[in-house]
Amino acid sequence: MKFRKKPVVIEAFQLGAEWPDWWSDAITAKIATTHNYDGSLRGGPDYAMISTLEGMMRAERGHWIIKGIKGEIYPCKPDIFEATYEPVVEEVMKNER
Repeated sequence: MKFRKKPVVIEAFQLGAEWPDWWSDAITAKIATTHNYDGSLRGGPDYAMISTLEGMMRAERGHWIIKGIKGEIYPCKPDIFEATYEPVVEEVMKNER
């Protein structure tokens, strides 16, 4: 049998870019930690460690950090992300009366 992945909308950002509040919340809750190779905070983190259902996972700068449909957080390599996800264009619903 063959299956197709259901279309779902997720939130994501690339490590090293400005991050959303839910990532800050994950750091505060110690679900994730960010690290720099030289111990400084210049230029954002070089990598992050994320506690997932599958265990600890490492995300490098440029990897995507995904917040799934149940609030789970996990990393994804850029090539896999690009093959799996596409940007969502949010449409504004108009009330026509």
